Amino acid sequence: MRYSKEHKSETHARIVKKASVKLRERGAHGIGVADLMKDAGLTHGGFYAHFASREALVIEAFAYAMDRSTARWRKKAEEIPLDQRFAAIVDAYLTPLHRDDPGNGCAVPALAAEIAREGVKTRRAFSAKLEQMIDMMAEQIPGRSRKAAREQAMASLATMVGTMILSRAGGGGELSDDILAAGRSALLDRQPLAKPTAKKRAPKTTKTTASRAPN
Repeated sequence: MRYSKEHKSETHARIVKKASVKLRERGAHGIGVADLMKDAGLTHGGFYAHFASREALVIEAFAYAMDRSTARWRKKAEEIPLDQRFAAIVDAYLTPLHRDDPGNGCAVPALAAEIAREGVKTRRAFSAKLEQMIDMMAEQIPGRSRKAAREQAMASLATMVGTMILSRAGGGGELSDDILAAGRSALLDRQPLAKPTAKKRAPKTTKTTASRAPN
């Protein structure tokens, strides 16, 4: 039976969407093609009508997940004043709700470590989406040069991702909550360290020898 292009496109999108959830829940190697196709209501043999390889599906699935995260951040940012946007993204990211629902959360803490061990094609695709995330976050940091905002965005995203990974590993209890709170504090509450002031040294006193009267 031949299906229309529209039907095939809808089926393809459904597979990618389901795979993106499973990918974030179980990791890059925790999803099998047969199970994915079964979830989509298709046979294992129909997989190659949609994807050239398993790697192709993984790339599309994490790209979909990362695009969704970036879109959510952008939507949230557009709803509030510029000077509040960065804090709003951090607050929405470092929550117990996000921690406890990896399947519908950010793909970076769920997949970054595994993607680093994948092939060049997969790593490049992940890197391109990561760049988009960084650039979007940098746009929410006012009053800084593009370079400085981007550097802050990279450092902030690294802190957010690391906090989420540790909080999930912490088991969802008090320690896990404390890790989330510490991550938020590090990004939003920390004040710049004051530069150490040099101690004033007392002026050196030199021994003066009394002038001897001429003989």
